[in-house]
Amino acid sequence: MLEILIPFTIAIIILTITPGLDTTLIIRTASLETRQSAFQTALGISFGCMVWGIIVACGLGALLATSELAFNCLKWIGAAYLAWLGLQLLIKPRSHLENQIEIKKTTNYFLKGFFCNILNPKVGLFYVTFLPQFIPSDVTPFFWIMGLVAIHVVLGLLWSSILIFMMQPISRFLKQPKIVRRLDQITGTIFLLFAIKLVMSKR
Repeated sequence: MLEILIPFTIAIIILTITPGLDTTLIIRTASLETRQSAFQTALGISFGCMVWGIIVACGLGALLATSELAFNCLKWIGAAYLAWLGLQLLIKPRSHLENQIEIKKTTNYFLKGFFCNILNPKVGLFYVTFLPQFIPSDVTPFFWIMGLVAIHVVLGLLWSSILIFMMQPISRFLKQPKIVRRLDQITGTIFLLFAIKLVMSKR
């Protein structure tokens, strides 16, 4: 078991700390919003991973790997959502955070993190192609897969927590009007680039 879990953990740590959409979203939320909002975003992303794990463990994830239509549908929905988020930040970048209380009431950061994760078919395909390599022949696949996903989620939350606490000391500097506007524009551009990358991706 250790011969399987050790290389899996090493691989998943490398994957977790590699900058991607989830990392961008957490850093941006931790920088410009509150620590609580950033943790809610991280929990939403983690819940998305758990849902993908259930989908793959139930065998439905194979549909993404074999069906061009299913993959393309989810890909375009995900790309549209990312493009929508990106355009919002680019067209209407904020210059202050005076209305932060109002934003917190109207923004569900948990769902924001969840949708960014679950609408990315690459996550499902990664689980479909990566997790089976670490499933012993004498175990129940469903529970083993969910165990591997749980490891991924725990490591992801740990890394997210590190990022969130790292951003706190410089959050006051980042909340300056010019910086807020620039960060919104940069994040919007990154979201659009991820949307384009998703559209160009293939199974």
